[in-house]
Amino acid sequence: MKGVVFQGDRKLELQEFPDPTPGPGEVVIEIKASGMCGSDLNAYRAKDISALGLGGDGSPVIAGHEPSGIVVAIGSGVTEREARIGRRVMDHHYKGCGTCKHCQSGWSQLCDEGIIVYGVTGHGAHAPFMKVPASTLVTLPDELSFETGAAISCGTGTAYAALKRMGTGEKDTIAIFGQGPVGLSATQLATAMGARVIAVDVSSERRLLSKGFGASETLDPKSQDPIQAIKGLTDGEGCRLALDCSGSPEARIAAVRSTCTWGTVCFVGEGKDVTLQVSPDLLRKQLTIIGSWTFSKGGQAECAQFVAENGIQVDKLFTHRFSLDQADEAYRLFDQQKMGKGVFLM
Repeated sequence: MKGVVFQGDRKLELQEFPDPTPGPGEVVIEIKASGMCGSDLNAYRAKDISALGLGGDGSPVIAGHEPSGIVVAIGSGVTEREARIGRRVMDHHYKGCGTCKHCQSGWSQLCDEGIIVYGVTGHGAHAPFMKVPASTLVTLPDELSFETGAAISCGTGTAYAALKRMGTGEKDTIAIFGQGPVGLSATQLATAMGARVIAVDVSSERRLLSKGFGASETLDPKSQDPIQAIKGLTDGEGCRLALDCSGSPEARIAAVRSTCTWGTVCFVGEGKDVTLQVSPDLLRKQLTIIGSWTFSKGGQAECAQFVAENGIQVDKLFTHRFSLDQADEAYRLFDQQKMGKGVFLM
């Protein structure tokens, strides 16, 4: 089979790999949809890709950490409860030791013994088939498409976990900084939770998308001060909740300073630093700041159930659909960070 391999320096290649065979405790998924995530761009743009090689030895690794598909092969020792042929599944794309407190609670990405991240340090879903531990499978509800399953497997699931940790609910006003795939998901989910969303992004294309996802107002931080604009939209108080999905230092500062006293700020955007003034920004506002990294296996299932029960049209996230042989074009477009979400359909 062919799989997408990031070469670094904005290059990728479709390379040949053997079709996977499941070992003990493993399954093979026939991939139906594999999402493109903003964090893929770290590997796509990297000057030195060797640190991301399979097992750390520099050998090629198939990209893609938003898998959705059907179980087609099962290894020994896998129970009927874990997997069966034909089951529609997503994957919680981390493998830890399996026995520590984090792994046992479904947070295998926090494993103290080290982890494999499928699509980064283990073969991922930008290929026709993917081999994973049966213990990482999450059932995809019949009401949801494979494309929706791919989104929930990272970006949409990440947004849902952050919103839940912040206690997002009816009558809340939340400012969401960054309207890429995670931010758009957050806008859509927060609206479904009953919140009023103020969407902030430098891209006019993404601001327009956010309106279609339920944002009450949109702001361009290049043309106006988002802190003052948000206060102007909230009777001078600021919003109770702010979520940064961009990773931008300026957006993180604005998120903190546009939040009201006793408010909550959550950072999910990866990378870079931020400098805050502790007394005025945090202490004297009684502010809570949360860092939220993806989601637990149980949280992924909960997100899928929430989407299904509320009829949320997650498929609307996908503005571009590609086949694997269009991978070079797909990532060149995604690198411009103007489109919504992209997905490979097998």
